Amino acid sequence: MTQPVFDYIGYDAFLASVAALSRTVAEGPWRPDFVVGVGRGGLVPAVYMSQTLDVPMLSIDQSAKVPGFADELLVKLATMTKAGQRLLILDDINDSGRTIAALRRLLRAHEMVEDNLRFAVLIDNTVSQERVDYAVQAIDRTTDKRWFVFPWEAVATTAVLEGQAAEVPERLA
Repeated sequence: MTQPVFDYIGYDAFLASVAALSRTVAEGPWRPDFVVGVGRGGLVPAVYMSQTLDVPMLSIDQSAKVPGFADELLVKLATMTKAGQRLLILDDINDSGRTIAALRRLLRAHEMVEDNLRFAVLIDNTVSQERVDYAVQAIDRTTDKRWFVFPWEAVATTAVLEGQAAEVPERLA
């Protein structure tokens, strides 16, 4: 396995990304009623964005990989969109697109209203299988193999980070 090249994102850079993303959303024609953080990586940015936009925050967790755990919450989110509420789903990175694809698939299965839903990330892989509505930084995973370490991940040991990277070797090769 190729050793990951860790790119530590500093707290100030993280804050600047959240501020830029919040500005983009606030200045646009579409305004969310809720920011929805995707666990784990989207939770911290969602808290900050919720504060910045002055809208409530909800959360869902896909990262724990507990079968069916997020399903009930996704049904509730789909129902909210049908009631006219606008949801901004926020994650740290759109890398392979698997998380966003799974969320969209489950929300569509419960007949969510697409116009009331947007996806945002801090970093967007332009060759991902899924597209997002808002992003701060774009990368191309065919050439950019950095393993981004966000401030909330920086407390992990190198061994833990290497283990996480080893779970998705296609991002490193």
